[in-house]
Amino acid sequence: MTQSPPSSTVGAAQRVRALEWAEIGAQLDATGSALTAAVLTETQCRDLVRLYEEPGHFRSTVDMGRHRFGSGEYRYFDQPLPPPVGSLRAAFYPFLLPVARRWAARLGRAAPWPDTLDAWLAACHRAGQRLPAPLLLRYRAGDWNALHRDLYGELVFPLQVVIGLDTPGADYTGGEFLLVEQRMRAQSRGTAHILPRGHALIFTTRDRPVPSARGWSASPVRHGVSTVRSGRRHALGLIFHDAA
Repeated sequence: MTQSPPSSTVGAAQRVRALEWAEIGAQLDATGSALTAAVLTETQCRDLVRLYEEPGHFRSTVDMGRHRFGSGEYRYFDQPLPPPVGSLRAAFYPFLLPVARRWAARLGRAAPWPDTLDAWLAACHRAGQRLPAPLLLRYRAGDWNALHRDLYGELVFPLQVVIGLDTPGADYTGGEFLLVEQRMRAQSRGTAHILPRGHALIFTTRDRPVPSARGWSASPVRHGVSTVRSGRRHALGLIFHDAA
């Protein structure tokens, strides 16, 4: 007999499917990022934060200061991904896929992403990208994350998701999520997002199409986190390509 998934897992996937995807897609086209309604409950957020203290769920831990990535720490999940991490990634993928394909068409690029996440991850694995990329991040007062892009190999999915797991203003201050877009023949544009607990921010992984005199051009984007002024901040990162 097949065991039913935990109700919390089903709930998270259902909340993703219930999001206003037409509006989200339009926002992604317009700005390269979109903040959603809550996809995790407070209990689910607390449960994920507690996982940070259980090393058996993770394949590696990265000290950002040691690698000059900023200050703070994050851990990459190992397989099998715990609920609701795996179910969230699978639930988001089919709704982000049309945006990914639309962007590729605008930029005249190949769109190698199949209809299902499993098929896409299988392609990553054949290309040598076999390490799961979802991660859990922890910042304390004084920590920050340098501007960067999460590219782990030749195969890249052009959108990713970060979910806030703590309450800004109560559990921590500062720590805004930052996006910096390098505009063609112009100064870069920065955007700061505050992540409410349980809400997801969808944003571009590498670049996004913007209108230009010749049709569409690729506008590079990097992301990071501003300095946490007090408290402790956790976030769940969902990356849709695996790592080499």
